[in-house]
Amino acid sequence: MGYKEFAASIFGMFGGNKNKQTTEPLTVYAPFGGNAIALEEIPDPVFSQGILGQGCGMEPAEETVCAPFNGTVTQVIDTKHAVGITSKDGLELLIHVGMDTVDMKGEGFTCHVKEGDSVKLGQKLITFSREAIKAAGHPTTTAVVVTNADDFAGIQVLAKGEVAQGAPLLKAVK
Repeated sequence: MGYKEFAASIFGMFGGNKNKQTTEPLTVYAPFGGNAIALEEIPDPVFSQGILGQGCGMEPAEETVCAPFNGTVTQVIDTKHAVGITSKDGLELLIHVGMDTVDMKGEGFTCHVKEGDSVKLGQKLITFSREAIKAAGHPTTTAVVVTNADDFAGIQVLAKGEVAQGAPLLKAVK
């Protein structure tokens, strides 16, 4: 065991942050727990055809959107249903909660960040009500798309089916 490993183990024994997760470059982690689906399965052609970017959809099992990596909030939609975030390594991501939820005019959504905020992986960005979205007649399917996908050789989907919040979801390939 080297010094770094020894120091880390001692630090952990005395109340250090055992939940600190290291992040991989150009990786998007699941913003909430749920069911990851293919981009083509998103019930909106703007997303399913990749018009806004490449990525996947998620059917939420939870109602809190967490930061998918360390980065900066670059856009918060007025109606609080979507947020744009840029990673420290240049990945630009849009998380759009529900389909056609702009029609809800912010009802059922609370945004916990503002444009320009620095965020850490797992930090709360948006809370929402699945019931309110369903009651308004909209799917809860959430788009998680890399909006600057053309800057990369490709976007790999790393998960399909049930996924926990914070699990690797997408990876950009240089």
